[in-house]
Amino acid sequence: MKPNTRACIAYTAGRLIGQKTSSSIYDYSQSKHISIDGKIDSNDVNIYDYERGCHFDGNGNGSKYNLYDYGDSHHIDLTIKGSKFEGYDYGSACHFSGDVKSGSISLYDYGEASYFDYRL
Repeated sequence: MKPNTRACIAYTAGRLIGQKTSSSIYDYSQSKHISIDGKIDSNDVNIYDYERGCHFDGNGNGSKYNLYDYGDSHHIDLTIKGSKFEGYDYGSACHFSGDVKSGSISLYDYGEASYFDYRL
C-alpha cells in the first residue's frame, strides 16, 4: 500500500474510533506530519490530503465504510470494531488491520508485511 493511502486510512480510523479532531497526522515511518483535514462522522468521510492534493471520501453506517482514494483512483473497504479496524485496499490488493489508543494508531499492512505507526 502507498504511504499516503495508509496515512489517510489511519487518519480516518483514528478520527472515527478516537472521536478526536485533527488537521494532520504524524507518520513515524516517513518522520513527518501529513496535512489532512475534513469532515468525518459515523455516516460520512470527506477529507482532503493536502500533500497529494486529493480527496479521500466515502460513506458508511458506523461500522462499515466504502471509501475512495482519488489520489490513486481506487476503493478501500474499512470496518470498525470497537478500538480496532480492518479492511481491504483495492489499489494494492491487500488487507490491513490495526487499532487506536489515545490518538496513537498502529496499522498492519499485509502487503508490506509490516506495522506502521501514526499519531493524531
